[in-house]
Amino acid sequence: MCIAYFQPITRGELSSFFGKEISRDLIGHLRGAKLIASGPRSPTLGAPYTYVTTKEFLLEFGLDTLRDLPDFEALEDAGLLSKEKLLAGDIPAGLGCGEGDGEEEEPENNITEDQVS
Repeated sequence: MCIAYFQPITRGELSSFFGKEISRDLIGHLRGAKLIASGPRSPTLGAPYTYVTTKEFLLEFGLDTLRDLPDFEALEDAGLLSKEKLLAGDIPAGLGCGEGDGEEEEPENNITEDQVS
């Protein structure tokens, strides 16, 4: 769900969010399940790949668009996300501080603009 809320997001930004390394294997598993796809290259140093959710993600979670995701504040109240962590810089605003992950793959555009909004 983190990718859905903060896409496009790099593997480094996911690691920052969760406070531990996010493996290439995990990314590969999510890609293999067609829940995420490569997004545009990040404009940050090293131009790491970003990841976005797919139509399959929406179908798997019973969503029509990303607008159907639970409200951020409801997740915060449930202890699943932290606005303080986001505001403190532990989760970069706009998530633009990722590092290159060395993966060489072409971006896929499996999601439409109105699904991202």
